[in-house]
Amino acid sequence: MTALDRPAPQRDGDRPAPQRDGDRPVPQRDGDRPAPQRDGERPRRVPFPVVDEIARHCLQEEEPETVHIEVHLPGRVDPVRLERAFTEALRLHPRILMREAPGAWYRRRYTWELTDAPDVPVVSFPEPEPDALGRARARALAEAPPLDASPPVRLEAVTDPELPDRCVLFLVVNHTALDGPACLRVLATAAELYGGRDNAPAAPPVRTGDAPVEAVPMPGGLAPPAHVAPGTPEPRPGNGMLVAELPVPKRPKGAPYTVNDQLMVATALMIARWNREHGRGQRPLRITMPVDDRPRDAAMPIGNGTRLVEVPFAAEELDEHRIPELLRVTSLRTRALKALDRPQLGRGAALLTAPVLPVGVRAALTRGLRRAAGPWTSTTLLSNIGRIPYALDFGDAGRADAVWFSAPARVPRGLTVTTASTAGRLHLALRWSRTLLGEGDGARLLDLFKRYTHATEGDG
Repeated sequence: MTALDRPAPQRDGDRPAPQRDGDRPVPQRDGDRPAPQRDGERPRRVPFPVVDEIARHCLQEEEPETVHIEVHLPGRVDPVRLERAFTEALRLHPRILMREAPGAWYRRRYTWELTDAPDVPVVSFPEPEPDALGRARARALAEAPPLDASPPVRLEAVTDPELPDRCVLFLVVNHTALDGPACLRVLATAAELYGGRDNAPAAPPVRTGDAPVEAVPMPGGLAPPAHVAPGTPEPRPGNGMLVAELPVPKRPKGAPYTVNDQLMVATALMIARWNREHGRGQRPLRITMPVDDRPRDAAMPIGNGTRLVEVPFAAEELDEHRIPELLRVTSLRTRALKALDRPQLGRGAALLTAPVLPVGVRAALTRGLRRAAGPWTSTTLLSNIGRIPYALDFGDAGRADAVWFSAPARVPRGLTVTTASTAGRLHLALRWSRTLLGEGDGARLLDLFKRYTHATEGDG
C-alpha cells in the first residue's frame, strides 16, 4: 500500500490522446505490453522484484496481505459494460496480468508469468444482502486473490439494499504482487472505457514555501521504538477495520507543513495517548511512510512501486500542548526523507534477495530475521494516498464521491492508518490485527485520531 503526497505533474506528450472505438475512447496501451504468445510458446517471465520476494517469503494464511480499495459511486453500473471495461483495462496495463510461475524450492528466483488474458473471472456482482458493505470489507481483509492465477486482483460491484440506487466497487489486491496506487490507475482506465469520459490525472496542488532540502537531525538510538499497546484481542485471527469520513484538516496559508505532516502528527499523538492509557511509558516512535514517485498517467509502472521511509519522534516531542512545534519538526523530517535516494526496502533487503542461495533457503532466513527484528519494527504505518488524482467518472453511474484504501496490519506493527481525499473530504481507514486489538479498541483509536487531526488546525 503506498503513500502519495500529490500526483506527479502532467507533461505534454505523457498521455496520448485516446483513440475511438465506436462510442468509447480506448487509451493507448502501455509500452511494456508483451508480444502475443504463439501456441505452445512459453509465457514471458519476469523475476520477482525485491518487494515482491520479501512479501512472498512472509505469507501467512491467517492474515492475508491484501490491499483493499473501496470506490463509492452515486449510481449503478451495468454488469456487462463494467466487466468488459475492466477486462480491457487489464489488457491495456499488461504488467497486471501475471501469475506466479511454479518451481522447486531450490530455484534461485521466484518469477511472474505474464499472460495475454485473465485465467479466471475477475469481476463479480454479489447479490444484495443486509450489511452488504460490511461483508464485502470482511472478504477484502480475509480472502487474498491467489498468486497462481492471473491477475492477482478481483473486483466486486456491491449494492446495499438500504442504498439501492448506489454502487460500491471493491478492488482487492494481493499485496505480494501489486500496490494500491497501481491498481487505482487500472481502475481509472476502466472508468474511462466504461463511461467514455476523460479520467486523466488532475494537476498536482501548488505547494508554497518550499525551500531546498537540507540535512535534518533525526532522533535515533539503538533502543527499539514503542509499539501499539495491546487492547482487547479477539480469539479469531485476521484483520479488523473501521472506515470514517472526516473533514480534510485545515492549515494556515503559507504554513511550512503539509496535510500529510498533520496526519503524521495526529497518528503519533494518537498512539502516544493510547499507550499512556494502557500503562505504557512515553517512548520514541517510528512511523513508516510509503513514498511514491511514479507518474500517474497511462504509462505508470504497474507493480509494487513505493519506497518506505521511517519518520522518527523522540519521546519528549510527543506533547499535545506543543503541536505547532511538532508540525514544523515533522515537516523538516518528511521532506528530508522523501528526498533520500535509497532502495525501496533499504539495502539490507536488496542483499537478502540476491539470487545466491535457493529461494527456499532465503525464505527461511527472511522469516527468521523478521521474527528477530520484530522489536525494532516501526510503530505503525501511515499511508497517505493524498488527493485522488483521477475523476473515476463512470458515466451514467456517476463520479466517485468517496474512496477508501486500507493496508495490511500484521503484528508486530498490528495497526495501519490509510487516508485519501475525494470531493474535499478525508477518507480514513484504521486496520488492525485482531491478535492485538478488538472492535472497541478501534473505535477508541478513531476517536483519538479525530481529536488530534482537529488539534493540528491551530494557527501554526
